[in-house]
Amino acid sequence: MTDALLELEDLHVRYGGIEAVKGISISVNEGEVVTLIGGNGAGKTTTLKTISGVKRPASGRVLIRGQEIHHRHPHEIVELGVCQAPEGRRIFPRMSVRENLEMGAYGRRDRGAVEADFERVFLLFPVLKERGSQPGGTLSGGEQQMLAIGRALMLRPQLLMLDEPSMGLSPLLTHRIFEHLEEIHEQGTTILLVEQNAHLALNLADRGYVLESGVIVLEDSAERLLGNDEVRKAYLGER
Repeated sequence: MTDALLELEDLHVRYGGIEAVKGISISVNEGEVVTLIGGNGAGKTTTLKTISGVKRPASGRVLIRGQEIHHRHPHEIVELGVCQAPEGRRIFPRMSVRENLEMGAYGRRDRGAVEADFERVFLLFPVLKERGSQPGGTLSGGEQQMLAIGRALMLRPQLLMLDEPSMGLSPLLTHRIFEHLEEIHEQGTTILLVEQNAHLALNLADRGYVLESGVIVLEDSAERLLGNDEVRKAYLGER
């Protein structure tokens, strides 16, 4: 019996003749925060795209609660409760903040509960309520990141995947975003996190995987990875 919400089994992903992910196996259990860390080109974003159904694996399996999903379309995977706040935020700049959030709830059949989820997002990110009628493209970078996360939360995800949520943000805004992520986790959401700031990611996470050139080279508890000399030198900027 497994508690795994997500499992990747010997996953290989290619772009033409280039193999970006080379046989990785990871798991994310119910209620965990798991982080993928590694340098540019390590295969982190490709892994998230494959879970989301945007990329198809060359071989291997992606499973949600033991059910294979790697041949499903992205919208079908979203319907299973797997949602991603992508790298670069990718909000709809001409749509209002509220309309962007409504897009996160698109396709939900429990329309009566959607308003309660608006309130949940607005409690987490009060600035979004203040700017509900404002075009998303006029928000600051930090506010757009809050909007991207809020839009994903409108799905009521069972697994929330985040790709570089601190990208382009000041240290102050980065810490604020991570405080919100901790609160989201405490509310019961399972999180798979890709993040350039390895120190913050590992402080939030329960476990972590280190990817290099499409291969997992280390996996351990976040606490032990924080204390690992190789990780400290390569990803935490320590000598």
